[in-house]
Amino acid sequence: MSQMSPTDVARQLGGGLLSFPVTHFDDQHRFLEAPYREHCAWMLDHELAGLFAAGGTGEFFSLRPDEVGQVVRAAVAETAGKIPVIAGCGYGTAIAVDLARDAQAAGADGLLLLPPYLTNATQEGLGAHIEAVCKATDLGVIVYNRDNAIINEDTLEKLCDRNPNLVGFKDGVGDLELMMRVYARMGDRLTYIGGLPTAETFALPYLEMGVTTYSSAIFNFLPDWALAFYKAVRARDRETVMTGLRDFVLPYIALRNRGKGYAVSIVKAGMKAVGRDAGPVRQPLTDLTDAEFAELETLIARVRG
Repeated sequence: MSQMSPTDVARQLGGGLLSFPVTHFDDQHRFLEAPYREHCAWMLDHELAGLFAAGGTGEFFSLRPDEVGQVVRAAVAETAGKIPVIAGCGYGTAIAVDLARDAQAAGADGLLLLPPYLTNATQEGLGAHIEAVCKATDLGVIVYNRDNAIINEDTLEKLCDRNPNLVGFKDGVGDLELMMRVYARMGDRLTYIGGLPTAETFALPYLEMGVTTYSSAIFNFLPDWALAFYKAVRARDRETVMTGLRDFVLPYIALRNRGKGYAVSIVKAGMKAVGRDAGPVRQPLTDLTDAEFAELETLIARVRG
């Protein structure tokens, strides 16, 4: 069981870079706990504010509910209380409630509530879904605003009034006006997390809106680079940030945009390129082609020196 209150979890997450580890699979797409735990341990050798187990980069969407629990338990065991572990949670309301309770039993410190599967819903419906998860657990809940689950500032305010354990707002939309409306309404009531694919691209402008942290998938294979970039963002070192964007992030995004679903596939390819192979992505995602992988290897080698 978590030893951190939801408020403490939110405060810590907002103070540093966040890691979203990939989930390791063998050639038959079975979860490999030992290399996953070793990867978490390697990440913990670096400066981190929190670890998100079975999140989007961890292919939450392709895991069975029992596998989500396996991944979360492995992360909790490996981190051993050093930093908060935030468990992925989602699908329909009934499954999300079950996953929330299982994450609490597993010792997670919080939840990242991803959009419900497939369906679109009204603000009232989304609010009821989020509230059901908040009521099902004592853990701090971070709502992931993206795709078919975009809530506005009115819905968010009502949820925060009724659910003190709703402590975080992760933006995966990129709607600057909505983000500003949310921050203007909620202020320091929430911790704000940048969650757009390749969040480094938006980190500097988002910082000006109160978004002090973001999820770095790049950390999986270039942790030193990712940390240096984050520190440049927090220092508002525009020259260093722009150099990092030009030299690595923007070419990386151009390669990522070659295929649908590559936001995850390119991270696993990056792991392989640095000698930390985490196996293939699960269907319906596809791995990079050999030619694309070679391009990524060249790009990574350029910034590793």
